[in-house]
Amino acid sequence: MSPQVTSVIIEVSYLCAVVLFVLSLKWLSAPSTARHGVLAGEIGMALAVVATLLYHGIVSYHWIVAALAVGCVVGIPLGLVPMTAVPQRTALSHAFGALAAAMVGTAEYYLDAPHISAFTMSALAIEVILGSLTFTASLMAAGKLQEVLPQRPITYKGQNFVNLSLLAAAVLVAVYLVLNPGATYLFPVIVAIPLLFGFLMVIPIGGADMPTVISLLNSYAGLSAAAMGFVLGSKLLIVAGALDGSSGFILSIIMSRAMNRSFTNVLFGAFGQVQESAAKVEQKPVRSATPEDAAAILEAASSVMVIPGYGMAVAQAQHRVRELYDILTRRGADVKFAIHPVAGRMPGHMNVLLAEADVPYDKLLDMDEANLEFPQVDVALVIGANDVTNPAARHDRGSPIYGMPILDVDKARTVMVIKRSLSPGFAGIDNELYYMDKTLMLFGDAKAFVGSIVRELSASGNAHT
Repeated sequence: MSPQVTSVIIEVSYLCAVVLFVLSLKWLSAPSTARHGVLAGEIGMALAVVATLLYHGIVSYHWIVAALAVGCVVGIPLGLVPMTAVPQRTALSHAFGALAAAMVGTAEYYLDAPHISAFTMSALAIEVILGSLTFTASLMAAGKLQEVLPQRPITYKGQNFVNLSLLAAAVLVAVYLVLNPGATYLFPVIVAIPLLFGFLMVIPIGGADMPTVISLLNSYAGLSAAAMGFVLGSKLLIVAGALDGSSGFILSIIMSRAMNRSFTNVLFGAFGQVQESAAKVEQKPVRSATPEDAAAILEAASSVMVIPGYGMAVAQAQHRVRELYDILTRRGADVKFAIHPVAGRMPGHMNVLLAEADVPYDKLLDMDEANLEFPQVDVALVIGANDVTNPAARHDRGSPIYGMPILDVDKARTVMVIKRSLSPGFAGIDNELYYMDKTLMLFGDAKAFVGSIVRELSASGNAHT
């Protein structure tokens, strides 16, 4: 095949890949078309990889084949993790992608220095700085999500000053390299400082903010890839990186608004330290119930709203929840699911879990839709969600979650909460919902407790027949 024909095939493949990436993002925005979005993204990436391998400038395929083999060895086990580990797996994916960008940028610099234009050096510096800090920050996020690192914020006096000083130093060195690209002895600085900055950036961030952090790191990784596209002269990388970076940034804005917080508060606020709310919850006994009690209440309900949270993910209770949905639906109850934007540990975490259990898409309501229905709901069943259901967010000005949009669970006629204990959520405060007269606490593992409720309802149904 002549180089001219190969070049045309490569360009057409890249164009098709870009179109498929755009369609993938479009289709992923709705649950009903999400599977098509995933497939489009996979086909687009396959086209991009194959087209790149056809590039006539490749001298030897030995290292490429070796890299593909290593990637398969690492990637296949990562793709087989349980659904509860998807957030940390996502963080690791960001880390690997960012590391690749930083390494490519480093290699390009030492290959071409000092004959690098100011524009290329600027793009290269952005690529390496964003790639390096995203690598270590993503590793830290994965560690917190996997609970091998403390999920509570780790803070020290003057941490924000230290962090911003490090970032400023890296930027100043990058500017100097743009003006003097031959100063190769300074290049390791814009690798080492961002690596340290990424580590220090995440340690003061609590687990409650991980969904926003993950989407923000996704944005950084995408922008790093876009900058790499300018360095390598790859239109495909520029477009794909820009799509990734912009979508991650927009998602971060959505997540921040869902918590009524700014980026600076997420990154520098040390949210999640154990503290007392200014308006202390009255310390009165809670009302607890057994699976038999819960089953009797649900049996009499005509409308049920399920509020899933991280507790459902940890217990891997989504399939039991689907069984509960099935049996209540057969009994004539209207069962829906209220999804808070930051429930879980990554954007869309609850949607993914419920989709795995084949819960109908049309039964999943976003926060605004669900809040309109709560006053007419007979039973609200909270499974592991804490801060996103705390009424203190509406009235307690001294609460760290004041102003955060929440699910109005307390407006339902009866509330039942499945939780292991009364321990506070990541905001570090008590949940007023647990002490309300209309609330019943169902203490135990979510999977086991929901399973017990299902068995009670099944036995009751058999007895009636």
